[in-house]
Amino acid sequence: MSLGGNFIHYMEAHMNRVLSTYNRLQKYPLGTRIFSKMVCFKAPYFNTIKPVFSELQPGSSTITMKKRRSVTNHIGSVHAIAMCNMAELVGGTMVEVTLSGEYRWIPRSMSVQYKRIARTSLTAYSQVDPGTLNREQDIDIPVSVKDENGEEVFSARITMHISKKK
Repeated sequence: MSLGGNFIHYMEAHMNRVLSTYNRLQKYPLGTRIFSKMVCFKAPYFNTIKPVFSELQPGSSTITMKKRRSVTNHIGSVHAIAMCNMAELVGGTMVEVTLSGEYRWIPRSMSVQYKRIARTSLTAYSQVDPGTLNREQDIDIPVSVKDENGEEVFSARITMHISKKK
């Protein structure tokens, strides 16, 4: 995707505090880790997966999670709920940085598919056309989780309710 003038204008017009913090911290060697810790401080439950953001921009977000004992199940694979947690974080943060300041969001539902056993560290990715979000609606946000071999192990569709701020 080329960063044409329209996209850059869109980014500047919709830059919010979360995105500006992410962009500002990118200048530092541990910036992505610091940003990830800040997100987990604001929403502590996400710290259970120790996510690290590797991309965040309007319409797109990517996080990684290392496979550790604390996110595995009784058979030694990554637990289903850890992947659900990744999905909600990557999808929700992407929506947050894409919406203009007059809108807010909340997840309404999430449907998931476990496609194969997750035996490695994982990467979660969510992408939508930024122009589709800034209006009152319920919209399905797709999330894909892949293992270190690039194979999709999990997918989700999170229905986000978008409304005007009161």
